[in-house]
Amino acid sequence: MNWFCALLCAALMPLAAAADAVSDIALYRGADRSARLVEGARKEGSLNLYTSLTVEDMAALNGAFEAKHGVKVRMWRATSDKVVQRVLAEAKAGRYELDIVETNAPPLESLHREGILQRVHSPQHAELIAAALPAHGEWVGSRLNVFVQAYNTALVGRGELPRSYGDLLQPRWKGRLGVEAGDEDWFAMVVTALGEAQGLRLFRELVATNGVSVRRGHTLLANLVASGEVPLALTVYNFTAEQLKRKGAPFDWFVLPPAVARANGLALARRAPHPHAALLYYDFMIGEAGQRILEERGFLPARRGMQGALAGLPLRIVDPALMLDQAEKWTRLYESIFLSQRR
Repeated sequence: MNWFCALLCAALMPLAAAADAVSDIALYRGADRSARLVEGARKEGSLNLYTSLTVEDMAALNGAFEAKHGVKVRMWRATSDKVVQRVLAEAKAGRYELDIVETNAPPLESLHREGILQRVHSPQHAELIAAALPAHGEWVGSRLNVFVQAYNTALVGRGELPRSYGDLLQPRWKGRLGVEAGDEDWFAMVVTALGEAQGLRLFRELVATNGVSVRRGHTLLANLVASGEVPLALTVYNFTAEQLKRKGAPFDWFVLPPAVARANGLALARRAPHPHAALLYYDFMIGEAGQRILEERGFLPARRGMQGALAGLPLRIVDPALMLDQAEKWTRLYESIFLSQRR
């Protein structure tokens, strides 16, 4: 038995040492931090990124980072739930390939609870809004995704736009509405703001009387608005809406109160194989250069003073920890109201 314990300890020691090394780099506060990251990243040469952001947007960000630092970004892209599944599966198998994970705040919070992520100290944190900085410090918000309402301008006139969720009960909206299949957090925030009993009653009545088409994927839903298949969508991300509008599609957007926003961000893996390059990328994404790229592409950056067209809009920001704790409740309600209509 003693020899088995000795072998087990010997096998685990390199993993513990690797985690300690990542921690030392991530929490370093010396004046030469930036120089150390640049030098270490040059030696590492690349980093592995798992993301749920669109390929086009990541290409803009990754291209700028690679041009600035000469470090290759090896990217894998999928929906947020599949990103989490891959990260957890690799960790369970003892495969430590992940450097940076970039996705929505609730999945990042779940990875924090699984012990996958590493706390980071970055001088860039001082420039971010409070909602981008969870107390545990194991992920950081790089932007806010604001849920906006989008409409096809050839099918819906600005003068007939609803001013409240209650206005959607009008007969004119029968068969013309759409929603994304997994927006339980938006739903929870809106229902809570309206008063839970009243909000649930409103959405049940809305589905029963006018119907709501359910589509999986925010980009798909936005494109269906542009094509005219869904004249008005209730849950489109602001950046997708703005990008389609800029491309000249018959498309515009507005905001029904309460305006709901979800933080999106990134995190360093606790056993990152390329920690210097990963931290350099982390700083780039929340630094001015990365945030400017996000702003130019229609996102709402997490950096203070860079809120663009949505500056001053009172936002109800989703609490990812609370949503995880109440996930079963709001998923059940969302599915019973919106998804059961298709059965």
